Amino acid sequence: MYPNIVKVRNDDKPLYFAESESKKFKLREGSEASWISSEGFSEKELREHIEPWLTSLFQSEHLSLLAGSGLTHAVHYLAAGKKAAGMERLPLTTCQDKINAAAEVSANQAGRKTGNVEDQLRVANELLRGLEILQDDEAATLRGELEAGMQTFAESILKSEAGIATAPDTQREQAFNTLVTFLMSFASRIGTRDRLSIFTTNYDRLIEAGAELAGVHLLDRFLGNLMPIFRSSRLDLDMHYNPPGIRGEPRYLEGVARFTKLHGSVDWVQTGKDIRRIGLSFGAETVDPYLKAPGLGEVTAHKLMIYPNAAKDRETADYPYVELFRDLASAVCRPNSTLVTYGYSFGDEHINRVIRDMLTIPSTHLVVISFDDPLKRIMETYKQIGRPSQISMLIGPALADLATLTENYLPKAAIDKATFRMSELLKQRFATQKSTPKAKDQADEDGSDQL
Repeated sequence: MYPNIVKVRNDDKPLYFAESESKKFKLREGSEASWISSEGFSEKELREHIEPWLTSLFQSEHLSLLAGSGLTHAVHYLAAGKKAAGMERLPLTTCQDKINAAAEVSANQAGRKTGNVEDQLRVANELLRGLEILQDDEAATLRGELEAGMQTFAESILKSEAGIATAPDTQREQAFNTLVTFLMSFASRIGTRDRLSIFTTNYDRLIEAGAELAGVHLLDRFLGNLMPIFRSSRLDLDMHYNPPGIRGEPRYLEGVARFTKLHGSVDWVQTGKDIRRIGLSFGAETVDPYLKAPGLGEVTAHKLMIYPNAAKDRETADYPYVELFRDLASAVCRPNSTLVTYGYSFGDEHINRVIRDMLTIPSTHLVVISFDDPLKRIMETYKQIGRPSQISMLIGPALADLATLTENYLPKAAIDKATFRMSELLKQRFATQKSTPKAKDQADEDGSDQL
Protein backbone atom coordinates (compact mmCIF):
# COMPACT_ATOMS: atom_id res chain seq x y z
CA MET A 1 0.00 0.00 0.00
CA TYR A 2 1.21 3.51 -0.81
CA PRO A 3 2.64 5.31 2.27
CA ASN A 4 0.80 8.25 3.80
CA ILE A 5 2.52 11.61 3.62
CA VAL A 6 1.54 14.75 5.52
CA LYS A 7 3.12 18.18 5.47
CA VAL A 8 1.15 21.12 6.85
CA ARG A 9 1.60 24.07 9.18
CA ASN A 10 5.12 24.14 10.65
CA ASP A 11 6.25 20.73 9.36
CA ASP A 12 9.63 21.48 7.84
CA LYS A 13 9.58 18.34 5.66
CA PRO A 14 7.10 15.63 4.56
CA LEU A 15 6.25 13.11 7.28
CA TYR A 16 5.82 9.48 6.21
CA PHE A 17 3.59 7.29 8.35
CA ALA A 18 1.62 4.04 8.24
CA GLU A 19 -1.14 2.40 10.27
CA SER A 20 0.14 0.10 13.04
CA GLU A 21 -1.43 -3.07 14.44
CA SER A 22 -2.99 -1.09 17.28
CA LYS A 23 -5.04 0.92 14.75
CA LYS A 24 -2.84 3.93 15.44
CA PHE A 25 -0.54 5.70 13.03
CA LYS A 26 3.20 5.51 13.48
CA LEU A 27 5.92 7.53 11.80
CA ARG A 28 8.39 5.71 9.61
CA GLU A 29 12.08 5.80 10.42
CA GLY A 30 13.64 9.09 9.45
CA SER A 31 10.47 11.12 10.09
CA GLU A 32 9.92 13.05 13.31
CA ALA A 33 7.69 15.89 14.49
CA SER A 34 7.16 17.73 17.78
CA TRP A 35 3.38 17.18 17.75
CA ILE A 36 3.68 13.38 17.54
CA SER A 37 4.53 11.13 20.52
CA SER A 38 6.75 8.08 20.25
CA GLU A 39 3.78 5.75 20.88
CA GLY A 40 2.06 6.92 17.74
CA PHE A 41 -0.89 9.16 17.01
CA SER A 42 -4.57 8.84 16.17
CA GLU A 43 -6.90 10.25 13.53
CA LYS A 44 -8.02 12.83 16.10
CA GLU A 45 -4.49 14.21 16.45
CA LEU A 46 -4.16 14.32 12.67
CA ARG A 47 -7.39 16.28 12.43
CA GLU A 48 -6.27 18.77 15.08
CA HIS A 49 -3.08 19.28 13.11
CA ILE A 50 -4.61 19.52 9.63
CA GLU A 51 -8.15 20.94 9.78
CA PRO A 52 -7.38 24.38 11.30
CA TRP A 53 -4.59 24.86 8.78
CA LEU A 54 -6.83 24.05 5.80
CA THR A 55 -9.60 26.23 7.23
CA SER A 56 -7.30 29.25 7.30
CA LEU A 57 -5.98 28.55 3.78
CA PHE A 58 -9.50 28.13 2.39
CA GLN A 59 -10.28 31.69 3.45
CA SER A 60 -7.42 33.16 1.43
CA GLU A 61 -8.30 36.15 -0.68
CA HIS A 62 -8.23 33.94 -3.80
CA LEU A 63 -9.00 30.19 -3.69
CA SER A 64 -8.81 27.72 -6.59
CA LEU A 65 -9.46 23.98 -6.87
CA LEU A 66 -7.81 21.81 -9.53
CA ALA A 67 -9.50 18.41 -9.81
CA GLY A 68 -7.85 15.56 -11.71
CA SER A 69 -9.01 12.08 -12.65
CA GLY A 70 -8.61 10.99 -9.01
CA LEU A 71 -11.88 12.75 -8.16
CA THR A 72 -13.82 10.74 -10.75
CA HIS A 73 -12.23 7.49 -9.59
CA ALA A 74 -12.98 8.30 -5.92
CA VAL A 75 -16.67 9.04 -6.50
CA HIS A 76 -17.04 6.07 -8.85
CA TYR A 77 -15.48 3.79 -6.23
CA LEU A 78 -17.91 5.02 -3.57
CA ALA A 79 -20.87 4.41 -5.90
CA ALA A 80 -19.88 1.23 -7.76
CA GLY A 81 -17.10 -0.28 -5.65
CA LYS A 82 -14.52 -0.02 -8.44
CA LYS A 83 -12.54 2.59 -10.34
CA ALA A 84 -13.95 4.42 -13.33
CA ALA A 85 -13.31 3.17 -16.85
CA GLY A 86 -9.80 3.84 -18.09
CA MET A 87 -8.70 5.31 -21.41
CA GLU A 88 -7.54 2.41 -23.56
CA ARG A 89 -5.62 2.85 -26.77
CA LEU A 90 -7.49 3.01 -30.05
CA PRO A 91 -7.19 0.13 -32.56
CA LEU A 92 -5.84 2.05 -35.56
CA THR A 93 -4.65 0.24 -38.69
CA THR A 94 -3.16 3.16 -40.63
CA CYS A 95 0.51 3.58 -39.60
CA GLN A 96 -0.36 2.10 -36.21
CA ASP A 97 3.23 1.20 -35.25
CA LYS A 98 4.57 4.65 -36.12
CA ILE A 99 1.71 6.39 -34.29
CA ASN A 100 2.27 4.29 -31.16
CA ALA A 101 6.03 4.87 -31.27
CA ALA A 102 5.56 8.64 -31.55
CA ALA A 103 3.01 8.53 -28.70
CA GLU A 104 5.57 6.75 -26.49
CA VAL A 105 8.18 9.44 -27.22
CA SER A 106 5.64 12.14 -26.39
CA ALA A 107 4.75 10.42 -23.10
CA ASN A 108 8.40 10.06 -22.10
CA GLN A 109 9.00 13.75 -22.72
CA ALA A 110 6.12 14.52 -20.37
CA GLY A 111 7.59 12.26 -17.67
CA ARG A 112 5.06 9.45 -18.11
CA LYS A 113 6.13 5.83 -18.51
CA THR A 114 3.72 4.87 -21.28
CA GLY A 115 1.61 6.76 -23.76
CA ASN A 116 -2.15 7.00 -23.36
CA VAL A 117 -5.04 7.58 -25.71
CA GLU A 118 -4.50 11.36 -25.59
CA ASP A 119 -0.95 10.96 -26.92
CA GLN A 120 -2.19 8.54 -29.57
CA LEU A 121 -4.99 10.85 -30.72
CA ARG A 122 -2.71 13.87 -30.86
CA VAL A 123 -0.13 12.08 -33.00
CA ALA A 124 -2.84 10.59 -35.22
CA ASN A 125 -4.40 14.02 -35.80
CA GLU A 126 -1.01 15.47 -36.72
CA LEU A 127 -0.48 12.61 -39.15
CA LEU A 128 -3.96 13.14 -40.62
CA ARG A 129 -3.20 16.81 -41.31
CA GLY A 130 0.03 15.79 -43.03
CA LEU A 131 -1.69 13.17 -45.18
CA GLU A 132 -4.38 15.68 -46.17
CA ILE A 133 -1.68 18.16 -47.21
CA LEU A 134 -0.01 15.46 -49.30
CA GLN A 135 -3.44 14.43 -50.65
CA ASP A 136 -2.62 10.86 -49.72
CA ASP A 137 -5.29 8.18 -50.20
CA GLU A 138 -4.73 6.94 -46.62
CA ALA A 139 -6.11 10.22 -45.24
CA ALA A 140 -9.73 9.15 -45.75
CA THR A 141 -9.09 5.80 -44.05
CA LEU A 142 -7.36 7.40 -41.07
CA ARG A 143 -10.11 10.02 -40.74
CA GLY A 144 -12.76 7.29 -40.57
CA GLU A 145 -10.76 5.39 -37.94
CA LEU A 146 -10.35 8.54 -35.87
CA GLU A 147 -14.07 9.28 -36.00
CA ALA A 148 -14.84 5.77 -34.76
CA GLY A 149 -12.05 6.03 -32.18
CA MET A 150 -13.31 9.34 -30.84
CA GLN A 151 -16.80 7.91 -30.47
CA THR A 152 -15.37 4.93 -28.56
CA PHE A 153 -13.37 7.31 -26.39
CA ALA A 154 -16.47 9.40 -25.66
CA GLU A 155 -18.46 6.29 -24.81
CA SER A 156 -15.79 5.21 -22.29
CA ILE A 157 -16.21 8.58 -20.55
CA LEU A 158 -19.99 8.18 -20.57
CA LYS A 159 -19.56 4.66 -19.20
CA SER A 160 -17.88 6.11 -16.12
CA GLU A 161 -20.78 8.53 -15.67
CA ALA A 162 -23.27 5.69 -16.11
CA GLY A 163 -21.41 3.60 -13.52
CA ILE A 164 -22.23 6.28 -10.96
CA ALA A 165 -25.76 7.06 -12.19
CA THR A 166 -26.86 3.41 -12.26
CA ALA A 167 -25.27 2.34 -8.96
CA PRO A 168 -27.52 1.03 -6.15
CA ASP A 169 -29.55 3.82 -4.58
CA THR A 170 -27.82 3.78 -1.18
CA GLN A 171 -24.29 3.75 -2.60
CA ARG A 172 -25.11 6.37 -5.24
CA GLU A 173 -26.63 8.66 -2.64
CA GLN A 174 -23.60 8.27 -0.39
CA ALA A 175 -21.24 9.00 -3.29
CA PHE A 176 -23.07 12.16 -4.34
CA ASN A 177 -23.46 13.33 -0.73
CA THR A 178 -19.71 12.99 -0.28
CA LEU A 179 -19.11 14.88 -3.53
CA VAL A 180 -21.50 17.66 -2.46
CA THR A 181 -19.76 17.97 0.93
CA PHE A 182 -16.40 18.11 -0.85
CA LEU A 183 -17.50 20.88 -3.22
CA MET A 184 -19.24 22.91 -0.50
CA SER A 185 -16.09 22.93 1.64
CA PHE A 186 -14.53 24.99 -1.16
CA ALA A 187 -17.53 26.88 -2.58
CA SER A 188 -18.79 28.27 0.74
CA ARG A 189 -16.85 31.51 0.65
CA ILE A 190 -17.73 34.53 2.78
CA GLY A 191 -18.93 37.58 0.89
CA THR A 192 -15.73 39.58 1.26
CA ARG A 193 -13.64 36.97 -0.55
CA ASP A 194 -13.18 36.38 -4.26
CA ARG A 195 -15.23 33.63 -5.88
CA LEU A 196 -13.91 30.07 -5.85
CA SER A 197 -12.37 29.04 -9.18
CA ILE A 198 -12.75 25.36 -10.09
CA PHE A 199 -10.50 23.85 -12.76
CA THR A 200 -10.54 20.25 -13.97
CA THR A 201 -8.64 18.15 -16.47
CA ASN A 202 -11.52 15.65 -16.67
CA TYR A 203 -13.80 15.27 -19.67
CA ASP A 204 -16.81 13.95 -17.71
CA ARG A 205 -19.56 16.06 -16.10
CA LEU A 206 -19.18 14.82 -12.51
CA ILE A 207 -18.43 18.25 -11.05
CA GLU A 208 -21.39 19.73 -12.91
CA ALA A 209 -23.64 16.99 -11.50
CA GLY A 210 -22.33 17.55 -7.96
CA ALA A 211 -22.76 21.32 -8.24
CA GLU A 212 -26.31 20.85 -9.47
CA LEU A 213 -27.16 18.70 -6.44
CA ALA A 214 -25.43 21.16 -4.10
CA GLY A 215 -27.24 24.15 -5.60
CA VAL A 216 -23.95 25.74 -6.66
CA HIS A 217 -24.10 28.03 -9.70
CA LEU A 218 -21.17 27.48 -12.07
CA LEU A 219 -20.02 30.42 -14.18
CA ASP A 220 -18.08 29.45 -17.31
CA ARG A 221 -17.43 30.90 -20.76
CA PHE A 222 -20.58 29.45 -22.31
CA LEU A 223 -23.57 31.70 -22.95
CA GLY A 224 -27.05 30.59 -23.94
CA ASN A 225 -29.61 28.01 -22.88
CA LEU A 226 -30.62 25.74 -25.77
CA MET A 227 -27.15 25.22 -27.24
CA PRO A 228 -24.65 27.38 -25.27
CA ILE A 229 -21.78 28.85 -27.27
CA PHE A 230 -18.21 29.39 -26.05
CA ARG A 231 -17.31 33.08 -25.86
CA SER A 232 -13.74 34.43 -25.82
CA SER A 233 -14.75 37.71 -24.18
CA ARG A 234 -14.19 37.14 -20.48
CA LEU A 235 -16.55 39.49 -18.76
CA ASP A 236 -16.44 38.98 -15.01
CA LEU A 237 -20.10 38.07 -14.79
CA ASP A 238 -21.41 37.35 -11.31
CA MET A 239 -24.62 36.84 -9.37
CA HIS A 240 -25.88 39.30 -6.76
CA TYR A 241 -29.09 39.89 -4.85
CA ASN A 242 -30.72 42.87 -3.14
CA PRO A 243 -31.48 42.32 0.57
CA PRO A 244 -35.04 43.25 1.60
CA GLY A 245 -35.35 46.91 2.52
CA ILE A 246 -31.92 47.83 1.13
CA ARG A 247 -31.52 49.51 -2.24
CA GLY A 248 -28.38 50.11 -4.22
CA GLU A 249 -26.24 47.70 -2.17
CA PRO A 250 -26.31 44.32 -3.94
CA ARG A 251 -24.55 41.48 -2.18
CA TYR A 252 -22.85 38.37 -3.48
CA LEU A 253 -25.19 35.44 -3.99
CA GLU A 254 -23.93 32.50 -1.95
CA GLY A 255 -22.93 29.25 -3.63
CA VAL A 256 -21.44 30.60 -6.88
CA ALA A 257 -18.13 29.43 -8.40
CA ARG A 258 -16.20 29.97 -11.62
CA PHE A 259 -15.66 26.78 -13.61
CA THR A 260 -13.12 25.88 -16.30
CA LYS A 261 -12.59 22.51 -18.03
CA LEU A 262 -8.96 22.77 -19.16
CA HIS A 263 -9.01 19.71 -21.44
CA GLY A 264 -12.43 20.19 -22.93
CA SER A 265 -15.56 18.12 -22.30
CA VAL A 266 -17.44 15.18 -23.73
CA ASP A 267 -20.38 17.49 -24.54
CA TRP A 268 -18.35 20.16 -26.38
CA VAL A 269 -18.42 20.04 -30.19
CA GLN A 270 -16.92 22.20 -32.89
CA THR A 271 -19.54 23.54 -35.29
CA GLY A 272 -17.91 25.57 -38.01
CA LYS A 273 -15.94 28.28 -36.25
CA ASP A 274 -17.77 27.96 -32.93
CA ILE A 275 -17.57 25.68 -29.91
CA ARG A 276 -20.98 24.65 -28.59
CA ARG A 277 -22.20 22.56 -25.68
CA ILE A 278 -24.81 19.97 -26.61
CA GLY A 279 -27.53 18.58 -24.34
CA LEU A 280 -25.82 15.24 -23.71
CA SER A 281 -27.49 13.35 -20.86
CA PHE A 282 -25.34 12.34 -17.90
CA GLY A 283 -24.34 8.71 -18.38
CA ALA A 284 -25.85 8.35 -21.88
CA GLU A 285 -25.02 5.13 -23.75
CA THR A 286 -23.59 6.89 -26.79
CA VAL A 287 -22.99 10.39 -28.07
CA ASP A 288 -24.07 9.70 -31.66
CA PRO A 289 -27.84 10.58 -31.42
CA TYR A 290 -27.02 13.93 -29.81
CA LEU A 291 -24.81 14.88 -32.76
CA LYS A 292 -27.75 14.61 -35.19
CA ALA A 293 -29.60 17.62 -33.79
CA PRO A 294 -30.59 20.40 -36.21
CA GLY A 295 -28.02 23.15 -36.38
CA LEU A 296 -24.99 20.92 -35.90
CA GLY A 297 -24.64 20.25 -39.61
CA GLU A 298 -22.25 17.44 -40.50
CA VAL A 299 -20.72 17.21 -37.02
CA THR A 300 -19.17 13.82 -36.19
CA ALA A 301 -17.52 12.41 -33.08
CA HIS A 302 -14.19 13.60 -34.48
CA LYS A 303 -15.37 17.16 -33.72
CA LEU A 304 -15.74 16.48 -29.99
CA MET A 305 -13.46 18.78 -28.00
CA ILE A 306 -11.96 16.12 -25.73
CA TYR A 307 -8.43 15.67 -26.96
CA PRO A 308 -6.16 18.60 -26.13
CA ASN A 309 -2.45 17.94 -26.08
CA ALA A 310 -1.29 17.12 -22.54
CA ALA A 311 2.40 16.67 -23.43
CA LYS A 312 3.42 19.74 -25.39
CA ASP A 313 1.96 23.19 -25.75
CA ARG A 314 1.09 23.20 -29.45
CA GLU A 315 -2.55 22.29 -28.91
CA THR A 316 -3.00 24.66 -25.97
CA ALA A 317 -1.97 27.54 -28.22
CA ASP A 318 -5.08 26.91 -30.31
CA TYR A 319 -8.70 27.90 -29.72
CA PRO A 320 -10.32 27.38 -27.24
CA TYR A 321 -7.55 26.02 -25.03
CA VAL A 322 -5.53 29.23 -25.02
CA GLU A 323 -8.50 30.94 -23.36
CA LEU A 324 -8.89 28.21 -20.75
CA PHE A 325 -5.25 28.18 -19.72
CA ARG A 326 -5.21 31.96 -19.58
CA ASP A 327 -8.06 31.69 -17.06
CA LEU A 328 -5.98 29.27 -14.97
CA ALA A 329 -2.93 31.53 -14.93
CA SER A 330 -4.91 34.69 -14.15
CA ALA A 331 -6.80 32.95 -11.31
CA VAL A 332 -3.86 31.42 -9.43
CA CYS A 333 -0.94 33.77 -10.17
CA ARG A 334 -2.10 36.47 -7.76
CA PRO A 335 -0.96 37.53 -4.29
CA ASN A 336 -2.63 35.81 -1.32
CA SER A 337 -3.84 32.97 -3.52
CA THR A 338 -4.26 29.30 -2.53
CA LEU A 339 -4.47 26.47 -5.06
CA VAL A 340 -5.73 23.05 -3.90
CA THR A 341 -5.22 20.04 -6.16
CA TYR A 342 -7.18 16.82 -5.67
CA GLY A 343 -6.47 13.68 -7.68
CA TYR A 344 -4.06 15.50 -9.98
CA SER A 345 -0.88 13.51 -10.70
CA PHE A 346 1.20 16.48 -11.98
CA GLY A 347 1.52 14.72 -15.33
CA ASP A 348 0.66 17.82 -17.42
CA GLU A 349 3.71 20.02 -17.81
CA HIS A 350 1.78 23.05 -19.09
CA ILE A 351 -0.23 23.09 -15.84
CA ASN A 352 2.87 22.49 -13.73
CA ARG A 353 4.49 25.52 -15.32
CA VAL A 354 1.62 27.73 -14.18
CA ILE A 355 1.91 26.30 -10.65
CA ARG A 356 5.64 26.99 -10.56
CA ASP A 357 5.03 30.57 -11.69
CA MET A 358 2.35 30.97 -9.01
CA LEU A 359 4.76 29.95 -6.25
CA THR A 360 7.22 32.67 -7.23
CA ILE A 361 4.78 35.00 -5.43
CA PRO A 362 5.66 34.68 -1.71
CA SER A 363 2.08 34.97 -0.41
CA THR A 364 0.72 32.06 -2.50
CA HIS A 365 0.27 28.50 -1.27
CA LEU A 366 -0.19 25.09 -2.89
CA VAL A 367 -2.10 22.24 -1.19
CA VAL A 368 -1.65 18.82 -2.82
CA ILE A 369 -4.23 16.14 -1.93
CA SER A 370 -3.87 12.78 -3.63
CA PHE A 371 -4.70 9.14 -2.86
CA ASP A 372 -1.27 8.10 -4.18
CA ASP A 373 1.60 9.23 -6.38
CA PRO A 374 1.76 6.59 -9.16
CA LEU A 375 3.97 8.61 -11.51
CA LYS A 376 6.22 9.88 -8.68
CA ARG A 377 5.59 13.32 -10.18
CA ILE A 378 4.19 14.91 -7.02
CA MET A 379 7.33 14.40 -4.94
CA GLU A 380 9.56 15.21 -7.91
CA THR A 381 7.73 18.48 -8.50
CA TYR A 382 7.88 19.28 -4.77
CA LYS A 383 11.66 18.88 -4.80
CA GLN A 384 12.15 20.76 -8.08
CA ILE A 385 10.13 23.79 -7.00
CA GLY A 386 12.19 24.16 -3.83
CA ARG A 387 9.66 26.21 -1.85
CA PRO A 388 8.64 23.88 1.00
CA SER A 389 7.15 26.63 3.15
CA GLN A 390 4.58 27.35 0.40
CA ILE A 391 3.50 23.74 -0.16
CA SER A 392 1.26 21.51 1.97
CA MET A 393 0.66 17.84 1.16
CA LEU A 394 -1.92 15.21 2.13
CA ILE A 395 -1.03 12.03 0.25
CA GLY A 396 -2.16 8.49 0.94
CA PRO A 397 -5.37 6.57 1.68
CA ALA A 398 -5.47 7.59 5.36
CA LEU A 399 -5.67 11.25 4.33
CA ALA A 400 -6.98 11.60 0.78
CA ASP A 401 -9.72 8.96 0.66
CA LEU A 402 -12.66 11.15 -0.34
CA ALA A 403 -14.98 10.03 2.47
CA THR A 404 -12.22 10.29 5.12
CA LEU A 405 -11.09 13.65 3.78
CA THR A 406 -14.55 15.25 3.86
CA GLU A 407 -15.42 13.83 7.29
CA ASN A 408 -12.19 14.67 9.11
CA TYR A 409 -9.87 17.11 7.41
CA LEU A 410 -11.71 19.52 5.13
CA PRO A 411 -13.21 22.57 6.85
CA LYS A 412 -16.92 22.76 7.46
CA ALA A 413 -18.79 24.94 4.99
CA ALA A 414 -18.27 28.57 6.01
CA ILE A 415 -21.75 29.34 4.76
CA ASP A 416 -23.09 28.03 8.10
CA LYS A 417 -23.70 31.35 9.87
CA ALA A 418 -24.97 29.60 13.01
CA THR A 419 -21.45 28.29 13.63
CA PHE A 420 -20.04 31.81 13.60
CA ARG A 421 -22.75 33.14 15.87
CA MET A 422 -22.19 30.30 18.33
CA SER A 423 -18.42 30.84 18.41
CA GLU A 424 -18.87 34.58 19.00
CA LEU A 425 -21.33 33.88 21.81
CA LEU A 426 -18.91 31.44 23.47
CA LYS A 427 -16.12 34.01 23.26
CA GLN A 428 -18.29 36.64 24.91
CA ARG A 429 -19.36 34.29 27.71
CA PHE A 430 -15.82 33.07 28.25
CA ALA A 431 -14.55 36.64 28.47
CA THR A 432 -17.38 37.49 30.90
CA GLN A 433 -16.47 34.59 33.17
CA LYS A 434 -12.86 35.73 33.31
CA SER A 435 -13.94 39.27 34.23
CA THR A 436 -15.81 38.34 37.45
CA PRO A 437 -15.81 40.88 40.34
CA LYS A 438 -13.32 38.76 42.30
CA ALA A 439 -10.94 38.69 39.35
CA LYS A 440 -11.40 42.44 38.88
CA ASP A 441 -10.59 43.15 42.56
CA GLN A 442 -7.49 40.99 42.34
CA ALA A 443 -6.39 42.89 39.24
CA ASP A 444 -6.89 46.21 41.06
CA GLU A 445 -4.77 45.00 43.99
CA ASP A 446 -2.03 43.87 41.65
CA GLY A 447 -2.08 47.27 40.02
CA SER A 448 -1.82 49.03 43.44
CA ASP A 449 1.17 46.91 44.43
CA GLN A 450 2.95 47.81 41.24
CA LEU A 451 2.39 51.49 41.95
